[in-house]
Amino acid sequence: MTFDRTVLERGAVAAAPLLLGAILTHRGVSVRITELEAYVGGGVDPGSHAHRGKTNRNASMFGPPGHLYAYFTYGMHTCANIVCSPDGTASGVLVRAGEVVDGVDVAHGRRPTSKKDRDLARGPALLTLALGISLSDNGADLNEPPFDLEFPAASAVYETGPRTGLSGEGGTDAFPWRFWIPGEPSVSPYKRHPKLPR
Repeated sequence: MTFDRTVLERGAVAAAPLLLGAILTHRGVSVRITELEAYVGGGVDPGSHAHRGKTNRNASMFGPPGHLYAYFTYGMHTCANIVCSPDGTASGVLVRAGEVVDGVDVAHGRRPTSKKDRDLARGPALLTLALGISLSDNGADLNEPPFDLEFPAASAVYETGPRTGLSGEGGTDAFPWRFWIPGEPSVSPYKRHPKLPR
């Protein structure tokens, strides 16, 4: 199913709520997105990989919209972002968590330590494992196999707050760019960075 890229050209902060409830599919597993974080480049967002401009690592974040920005973190995890900006502008949403709605057995095979279905994609690194996403998927078009992205039929009720685990200003209430569906058991727990003032 083809999604409308113009929705994503609005930028990550505007597009994030519209992506809550969307179905992301990859290699036999479908996840309904329940939690996202928005990140913006151009010197606006100190928490963004693109805050200081374009690099080899973050090049996919600069568009075109509807593509995947995948990156390696902590030397062991891949995280997945949906690019949400016109070509040449950096903006994306980190897919933090979701509910596996198809391919549960496949997801359990990729996540053998997960005891409950709700935990299969409960966190950005766990979500990519469940979906079978790797760093080699960086730059992939989410409109093309083996990916599929389907927007929800109706906008979800959501809440916002500071992004989890970020140090400095980017992790404070000044950037309430974490979006989640309240009451969803698949949403990951919020973790404030220990260096942020209370």
